[in-house]
Amino acid sequence: MAEEEGVLTNLDTLDGAGPQPNGEDTSPAVGIITQYVKDLSVENPAAPDAFQWPEPPQIDVQFNIGAEKVNVDVHEVTLKLTLTATSPRGTMYIVDLAYCGLVGMRNVPEEQGHAFLYAEAPRLLFPFARRVVADAVRDAGFPPLMVDPVDFGGIYAQQLAARRAEEAAGGAPIAPVTGNA
Repeated sequence: MAEEEGVLTNLDTLDGAGPQPNGEDTSPAVGIITQYVKDLSVENPAAPDAFQWPEPPQIDVQFNIGAEKVNVDVHEVTLKLTLTATSPRGTMYIVDLAYCGLVGMRNVPEEQGHAFLYAEAPRLLFPFARRVVADAVRDAGFPPLMVDPVDFGGIYAQQLAARRAEEAAGGAPIAPVTGNA
């Protein structure tokens, strides 16, 4: 590709952080490598009676986020969802899902890496986990359940502030990206 005045070639970047003369790429990079269902459990304990219950179910949604280092540049982020639908007559269904993504990160500062693993990566994985839950509930014989969107960034900021306050009061420090959280 010929370089013209004012035109960037494929080796140039706007901030000048392109490949280094020794061939080492030191620019930050993050991304989802792959995503997958690690564990899925669907229980329909009151079938077939639950299909005749006239009351709408009360849905309890619980979620948890975990990150584990796989190797130097790869982490496994787990978005765990547990949904329980109950009525006054009993439990209609329970869906337990561990949806994971392998996240590649290179040359990312610790604080930004932690935020990506616990806020941005779950945000990217959530729509796919939501579809798995909807399909599982439908396959259990109920109308598909579309879990409401979650503000992972807001939750991350709240939990980080709470952990920093706890740390200031003498509690355990925030787990680094390089360790298990």
